[in-house]
Amino acid sequence: MRSNNPVFARSEEFNRASSNAYGNQTYPAGGSSYPGYGDTGTDPSQWGTGTPGQVDQGRMTVDSVVQKTAISVALVFAAAFATWWWIGDVTDNADLGQVGMLAMLGAGGAFLLSLVNSFKRMISPALVMAFALAEGVALGAISALFEAQYPGIVMSAVLGTFAAFAGTLAAYKFLNIKVGDKFRRGVIAGMFGMVGLGLLSLVLSLFGIQSPLYGNGPIGFLFALAGLVLGVFMLILDFDFVENGVAAGLPERESWRAAFGLTVSLVWIYTNLLRILAIMRGD
Repeated sequence: MRSNNPVFARSEEFNRASSNAYGNQTYPAGGSSYPGYGDTGTDPSQWGTGTPGQVDQGRMTVDSVVQKTAISVALVFAAAFATWWWIGDVTDNADLGQVGMLAMLGAGGAFLLSLVNSFKRMISPALVMAFALAEGVALGAISALFEAQYPGIVMSAVLGTFAAFAGTLAAYKFLNIKVGDKFRRGVIAGMFGMVGLGLLSLVLSLFGIQSPLYGNGPIGFLFALAGLVLGVFMLILDFDFVENGVAAGLPERESWRAAFGLTVSLVWIYTNLLRILAIMRGD
C-alpha cells in the first residue's frame, strides 16, 4: 500500500515498509526499487511487519507522532506570537505595508520549505521545525491584519481549527473511515489545484488584477469554504498515514513526516476559517 499524500509520498520507508507489511509488492533480494524512487539498496525485511504486540525500539508510534506534532505546532504558535508582539498595533497604512511584506516573506519561506519537506526522501526534523517557524511568522502577520479589522476573529478561528481537528479525528475513528485510492487522488488534485490558483492570483495581483477567488464576495466565500472542506479531507489522509505507518513499523523519524503533514493541514484549515469568518463579518 502506498500513500498518495504529497507530504508522505516521498517517504521511501513508508512505501517500502507498508508494501512489505501488506504483501502488495515483491522485492529482489538485498534491495528494492519502484517507479520514481530508483534502487534503495536496502532489504525491506529490515523494517517492521506490523505484528500485533511486537516490541521494537525506534519505531513510529502514535505517542511519537503526538509528541512531534506538539513540537511543530508549538513552534508555529511561538513564532506567530513573537511576530504579533513585534508588530504591535497595526494602525496606519505604512504599518499595513510592512506587515503585508512580512507575511509574504514568511509565507514564501514556508512554501519553499514545504516543497523540500514534501519531496525529500529522508525527512529532516530541522527542516520541519524551520517550516513551522516560517509558517508561524506568516500566520502571526496575517492574523494581526485580520484582528485589527475584525477584533476577536483570530481566537474564533483558532478554536474552530482545533474543533475541526477533534471532530475529524473522532469521525475517522468511530465511523471507521477507509481511505481509497480515488479519494486520495481527488484530495491531492484538489490541493494542487487550489495552490496553483493561489499562485496565479498572486501573480495577477502584481499587475493590479484582483481575483474574485480571494475577494470578499460570494465567489470568495465559496472558495474559502471549499478550502476548509479540503483541509478536513487532508486531515483524513494524515490520520490514514499515521495508522498505516504505525502498523507497518516505520522508523521513529517518520513521526516528523506525520507531524509536518498534520501541521500543514491545520494551517490550511485555520487560514480558510479566518477568511470565512472575515467575509461573514464584513459588509
